[in-house]
Amino acid sequence: MTAPINAAAVAALSDEPLDWRFKGIPASWWGRSTREVCAQAPRLLHDRGLADGAVGPLGVLRADALTGNLDTMARWCREHDVELAPHVKTHMAPQLMARQLAAGACALTVATISQVRTLRAFGVRDVVLANQLVDPVALGWLAVELDADADFSFVCWVDSPRGVETMTRALTDAGADRAVDVCVEVGMAGGRTGCRTPEDLDAVARAVLASPRLRLVGVAGYEAALSHDEPGEARAYLKAVRAAAARLAPLVEIDRPVVTAGGSSYFDVVAEELAGPWRTILRSGCYLTHDVGLYARTSPLRAELRPALSVWAQVLSCPEPGLALVGMGRRDVSFDQGLPVPRRLPDSRVTRLNDQHAYLMLGAAERVEVGDWLEFGISHPCTTFDKWQLIPMVDEQGRVVDLIRTFF
Repeated sequence: MTAPINAAAVAALSDEPLDWRFKGIPASWWGRSTREVCAQAPRLLHDRGLADGAVGPLGVLRADALTGNLDTMARWCREHDVELAPHVKTHMAPQLMARQLAAGACALTVATISQVRTLRAFGVRDVVLANQLVDPVALGWLAVELDADADFSFVCWVDSPRGVETMTRALTDAGADRAVDVCVEVGMAGGRTGCRTPEDLDAVARAVLASPRLRLVGVAGYEAALSHDEPGEARAYLKAVRAAAARLAPLVEIDRPVVTAGGSSYFDVVAEELAGPWRTILRSGCYLTHDVGLYARTSPLRAELRPALSVWAQVLSCPEPGLALVGMGRRDVSFDQGLPVPRRLPDSRVTRLNDQHAYLMLGAAERVEVGDWLEFGISHPCTTFDKWQLIPMVDEQGRVVDLIRTFF
C-alpha cells in the first residue's frame, strides 16, 4: 500500500524559488527558496504591522492556531467514532493536506476533476469527489489513473439513471478495467444535487447495480445545502440520509457501506444522526483555519477552534470623519459569507469592498491614521485562500515558519 500522500512531492515545494508572482512577500525573498527563507526565520509581523519588507495586503496564517485546530478536530472525531475526509477545496494546499492526513484523515475531499488532478499530482491515495462526474473526457482520464494505480481509491456521487448511463458509457469507451465507486446522493427539496424521493434512490441504485463500470458503496449527502443557520432543518435532512442508508445497505457492493455528510457547521448533528453499522465519514474542511464570521457562529467546536487566517492591509485614506479606506478588497479577502472584521477595533466595521479597497466605518472612540497597518479576520476561509498563491505561516513571535503554496 502506498503512502497517503507523496511526501517527496510536498517537500519539493520548499525548494522552488520565490519571485514576484507571490503578492505581498518581501522582494528580498525573490530568488530564494521557502527552505532558505524559513531557515532564517525572518520576522514578518510586529505589533505595528508587517515587517522584513513585506507589502500589503498580505494573507497570513498563524501556526499555533492551525496546529491547535488540527488536534482539536482529530480528537473530536476519535471521541465520536467518526472518520474525517476533510474538504480540501478550502485551501488546495498540499502542505496542509499532508498535515491533515498525518492527523488521521482517512481521505481528502474535493469538488472538481481539476482538483482531483491536483491531488493526484501530489500522490494523494484516497480521494472523494463530492460531486457528480459526467464529463467523458474527465472519466477517460480517471479510468487511466485508476487502472495505472491499484492503490488509488476514488469515490464520487450519482443521483440519476441518466448520470449512471453517461458514466458507464464513457468508462466503457475508455476501456476501463476497474469499476468506479459511487455513492447515491440524497438531496432535499429546493436544495442542490441529489435524489429527492425514495423512489429516485431506488432507481439510481438499480442503475448502478446493472452497470459493469460502477460499484455501489454507500450514500452521501450535504446537510447545509440550504442554510448554515438552521440546525433543525439540517437534522430533519440527516434523518432522511439515515433512512436512505438503511434502505440501500443490503444493495451495497462492499463489506461495510459508506455514509458520508458533514460540512463545517453541523458535523456534530451528522455524527449523532448517522451513527450506525457503516463507516460514517465527515467532510468538514473549514475547521482547519476556522474564522471570525460564519464558522465562529455555527461550528460545533467554536469554543475551541481559533481563527488561523487573516489579512493585513494598510490605511490609505481618511477622507471624512469616521471613515477610513483600507488597501484590501475583493481581490484579497472573502466577502460571500460576511465581510472582513478588524481585529483590534471592536467598534469599527467594514461596510463594503471594492476590488482593492475596504470601507471601514470607525467606532465613535476609535481612530486610525493614514499608513497604519490593520489585521482583518475573515469569514469563510474557502474564498480567502483562493486569492493567495502563497501564504506565510508565522509563529507566536511573528517569525516565518513555513510558506504555504496553494493550487486553485
